[in-house]
Formats: sequence, structure tokens, C-alpha cells
Amino acid sequence: MKNPLIVILITLSLGIISSCTSELDIQQVYSFELQTMPVPKKLVNGETAEIRCSLIKEGSYDDALFTIRHFQPDGNGELKMDNGTALLPNERYQLKKTSFRLYYTSRCDEQQTIDIYIEDNFGQVVQKTFSWQSIASEVDDSDK
Repeated sequence: MKNPLIVILITLSLGIISSCTSELDIQQVYSFELQTMPVPKKLVNGETAEIRCSLIKEGSYDDALFTIRHFQPDGNGELKMDNGTALLPNERYQLKKTSFRLYYTSRCDEQQTIDIYIEDNFGQVVQKTFSWQSIASEVDDSDK
């Protein structure tokens, strides 16, 4: 009687073991977001606004790469990284760290808007828009 019971237990055990896959499910793609500290809403021509940024990732994958680019639909200004690199519009630059600062310098006396895009090497994109009202244009409008 013991032999058939042992054979059944061994058969069931082998069936359970063989049904498991030996491949690990490694997740590479994790969602992320760009968090920023509040920025001023008004700038004078020549004034610089600091944008403190943090990439908040849902998970971690060692080979994940992030790039940054920007587009300026309104106004005129310069955007620089915290290491002094001037960012040209629509050019991609690799981010070396997940916490960084951007510096936007106004170069006009009108409304300004920049769109920041962060993209990972899996094609996910996060976009954030910043707008500034020119203080000079506000003064000019009040004089009229």
C-alpha cells in the first residue's frame, strides 16, 4: 500500500515542479513622472528662474536611460542645465541623474512658455509646461 502512495506523491510533485517556468520575469519598463518645485509666474527680461526637478520612478531598472529636450512655443529665452550646458530647442540631452536643476533666462518682454520633455529609452515621454508673464509688458499695459 505504501508504494502506490509514494508513486502518486512523487508523480504529483514532479508535475508541479515541471509546470513552473525556469525563466525569470524581469521588468524593464517602469512608469515615471517629473516633479518640480513651484516656479515664479513673472519674469523681467534678463531674469533667471530656477526649476528644481526630480524624476520619480515607479521602479528601478539599471539600464534605464533618460533624455531631456524642450520646445519654446511663446517668447524667447535660454534654458540651461545645472552643469552649465545650454539646451538647444528640440535637441536631446542625456540626464545623468534623477534630481537636477534647470535655469530659464528670459530674453524678451512678452509672455513666455517652454515645454520640457523627459523620455526614457523605452519610448515613454513625460511633458511639463512652464509659463511666465513678462513684468515689463504688465507695466506697459498699465500705462495705457
